[in-house]
Amino acid sequence: MRSTISIILASAALSLAGCGRSDSAHSVEWAEVNPDDVSPAALKAAVSDPASRKFYEARNWKAVWTDGLAQDLADTIHRAPEHALLPTMFLPEATPEDPARREAELTKAALAYGLALAQGRVNPVEVFQVYTLPRPKVDMVAGLTKAIQDENVGEWLEAQAPQTEEYQALSKAFLHYAQLASSGTEQPIAAGEPLKVGVTDPRVGRLIDGLRENGYLAADYAQSEGDQLFAPQVEAAVKALQRDYGLKDDGVVGPDTLAILNTSAQDRARQIAVNMERRRWLAREAPQTRIDVNTAATFLEYWKDGRLRDRRVVVVGQTDWETPQLGSPMFRLVANPDWTVPRSIEQDELASKGAAYFAAQRIVQKNGRYVQLPGPKNALGQVKFDMQNTHAIYLHDTPSKALFQSAERHGSHGCVRVFDALGFADLIAADQGLTEDFAAKLAKGDTAFVQLKQKIPVRLLYHTAYLDGANQIRFRADAYGWDELVSAALGRPKSVRQKVKRRDGGDIGP
Repeated sequence: MRSTISIILASAALSLAGCGRSDSAHSVEWAEVNPDDVSPAALKAAVSDPASRKFYEARNWKAVWTDGLAQDLADTIHRAPEHALLPTMFLPEATPEDPARREAELTKAALAYGLALAQGRVNPVEVFQVYTLPRPKVDMVAGLTKAIQDENVGEWLEAQAPQTEEYQALSKAFLHYAQLASSGTEQPIAAGEPLKVGVTDPRVGRLIDGLRENGYLAADYAQSEGDQLFAPQVEAAVKALQRDYGLKDDGVVGPDTLAILNTSAQDRARQIAVNMERRRWLAREAPQTRIDVNTAATFLEYWKDGRLRDRRVVVVGQTDWETPQLGSPMFRLVANPDWTVPRSIEQDELASKGAAYFAAQRIVQKNGRYVQLPGPKNALGQVKFDMQNTHAIYLHDTPSKALFQSAERHGSHGCVRVFDALGFADLIAADQGLTEDFAAKLAKGDTAFVQLKQKIPVRLLYHTAYLDGANQIRFRADAYGWDELVSAALGRPKSVRQKVKRRDGGDIGP
């Protein structure tokens, strides 16, 4: 009896919130797979990609795909939407009639899907000018060979994806928004007079729904006064949303706040898909002790021995001075640092300055470069967290404290300014038994170095969707436009980007 391998392409979810709506699913049936029908010569002629060629060379060009293995592969790729990917990215919709071509297509699909889950479908080094975060190292050919031998191809493929709680939460959220986008049931909040506390308006019910959907109100939140009253709890939720998106947190729902609340499910699904891809780029085992800086959401987390030790806000690069995506170890503290002004800042910010400005800022020339001497006005403040990289990117203190109180904190020239940097330095010094050394050198007022006993890996990440401490998915504006770059590389249409303006007339600090 003839058997078939059925691959269901669920179009509604598989549109991945890309373009158009489809409420149907269609099935592609692959004819019976029998490795005995495939000769080595025919297989050699059918295989074109290097990875598949390497796989078959190690097997002396012997075909491998039985019905059972092929069905396992098809079922697994069918679940690609759980990873915000399309099955048709890996398996063709048209069934190859030639047995050798079917064999080759199955191997190519297994290797490509495994690599997409293990390292991402897009290579970030090809998308970004600078990307040095540690990436997963995998041998797909060896992995598939063993999976074929153990007859657990599907299990092996699923194990290639990140296994973190955050990735699973992003997957669940993606499926939710993709389904919502395909359902056509979205109801945006209508434009009109600004909504504020105390107002009774029919639009408040939809506002409450939007705040629930975005995690700013509990899923079971309900008002005894009914859904048309703008209650204080709703105002507090609106303020939290405004702070997260860099808006004035006045609790009033005006045009800018309305635009965020009316972000379509299609755009949310696309944003999550991009962020799931970013997680696949990262090495699976994050260092147990590390500092993670989310430059999209402008905060850092200090992890010590696998536990969250500290969390605080930061100021990162503004538009045109973006903080790059780096993996770079912190190796020392610099007490009372001086600052050699980068050529780019020298040309953009100092060209019009006069002698009085340089004197007031304690900026002198040394060996043809502008250098700001240590002191209360130094752009690096009282401490610098030195990192090993070729891009002159590091964490530091700052005399410009006001921006830490702002909801929108993309305001530096590329480096990372740390809130209460002295307190953070004290914490790191204490964890490494360097408290007395750092305090003594800081007190002297001269530039001095404190080598860390153990270097601390620092990851500068750009995550516009992430899992917060309350296990809620949070969204942030795509300040740098980098979501769009990744989305385009994944072959997705553009979204409506909420732009973050560049700050003009600010301080000259890095």
